[in-house]
Amino acid sequence: MSPSSTPPMFFAFRSSKPFIIASVSIAIFTDTFLYGVVVPIFPFALKERAGIHPDKSKATGIFNFYGAFLFVGAPLCGYMADRAASRRRIFLVGLLLLTGGSVMLYVGKHIGLLLAARALQGLSAGFVWAYGLALLVDTVGSDGIGQAIGYAGMGTNLGVLVSPLLGGIVFNKRGYYAVFGMIFGLIALDIILRIAIIEPRSAARSAKSRETQAANDIEDLREKQNSNFHHPRPKPSAPGKRKLPPVLTLLTSRRFVVAIIASFVQSTLTASFDAVLPMYVHKTFGWDSIGSGLIFLPIALPCLFGPIAGWIADRYGSRWPATVAFLLACPWYVCLRFVTCNSLSQKVILCIILGGAGVCLNLALAPVMAEIAYVIEFMEKKSPGIFGSSGAYAQAYGLSCLSFAGGGVVGSIWAGMVNDKAGWGTMTWSLGLLSAVTAVPVVLFLGGKLRRGSDSKGAEICHQEAIPENKSS
Repeated sequence: MSPSSTPPMFFAFRSSKPFIIASVSIAIFTDTFLYGVVVPIFPFALKERAGIHPDKSKATGIFNFYGAFLFVGAPLCGYMADRAASRRRIFLVGLLLLTGGSVMLYVGKHIGLLLAARALQGLSAGFVWAYGLALLVDTVGSDGIGQAIGYAGMGTNLGVLVSPLLGGIVFNKRGYYAVFGMIFGLIALDIILRIAIIEPRSAARSAKSRETQAANDIEDLREKQNSNFHHPRPKPSAPGKRKLPPVLTLLTSRRFVVAIIASFVQSTLTASFDAVLPMYVHKTFGWDSIGSGLIFLPIALPCLFGPIAGWIADRYGSRWPATVAFLLACPWYVCLRFVTCNSLSQKVILCIILGGAGVCLNLALAPVMAEIAYVIEFMEKKSPGIFGSSGAYAQAYGLSCLSFAGGGVVGSIWAGMVNDKAGWGTMTWSLGLLSAVTAVPVVLFLGGKLRRGSDSKGAEICHQEAIPENKSS
């Protein structure tokens, strides 16, 4: 952009924090909505369109295809997003994959096409999560990332909650194609928002270019200096070994590893409900598919408190809200074992218990995800340039997406197997025990080692963690 050029239309609005946070939250909502909206129509798609008997193993295999490609693709998407000159382009690539996968589901009449469609949607989810959360960090900084992730978490929970309900209702009332009319309408809104976004880095460059051309010259000079910096110099004996790849560097941090583990467990606890709760309320209370869907309402509604939990993490650190969340989730899960018969009081008790568990799960999400940004900021301050000029936010959130996807798979398998083999009561207390055990490493390492005199994020503990790169400097 030349000095005389004018800013894009609605520049201030399109580059504002509220608009970017809303756009990322809607993108995440779209991703989770498209994952769940096809759940009630897949038996029809298999039987009527693909000519395959819709048994449980085939349906599970198709959904696992989504998780497998999300699991594999998320770290790759994070790497691409950090290396790309414009993260917005990566965001649009993810949208292209999402649209392609949805079109393939729409026209698919063969099992191979349905599998390919779910694979594309899984890859798209990796782009959305890795890029979207990194963009939030770019926009609000690490000091506000907790609250921003709280809003994004609202998009996740609302998508999970309303998608099967709307999918089932629209399919029953209007048919297969009406469901995809709803899907493509939501994708169209997502396209508009993603194209409209102006990244903070782009906004800053645009503002500088309008002030003076000298700013561009300075940027060019900096790029040349950075380029020269990476050329081998005669003094160091092994300059190529001075830096680990960003992903490996992150994995040397106990704080980061514990945050990833906590994310995995949070996803495991959440996914356990998806696997067994609909079947349990159908068996115990005789509820139909609508009732089985509405029972998730007490779990999902506490997502409205996500921004508050994130604000607490931004202000006081992630350790204590996450620790309290995992500890308090334990008794709520254990108490589920007492819901055993069909009565009004038991139904009320179940809703109360699920609401308490939902509060804990949502209280844990934002602090745990925000901790990832806190760790990167701490490591950058302690050892400037440790992640290179590209940074590592997208790669870090790609790993968190990987752990979240893995937790979803493990949670479904765990709850289903234990419930089948040992019963509902054993399944609930085993998950409660997992939550309580997770609180131990969380309280010890999230936010830095538990020591007197540390601030809310443990950032001043200079000897807290060894950074491999500093050993050779």
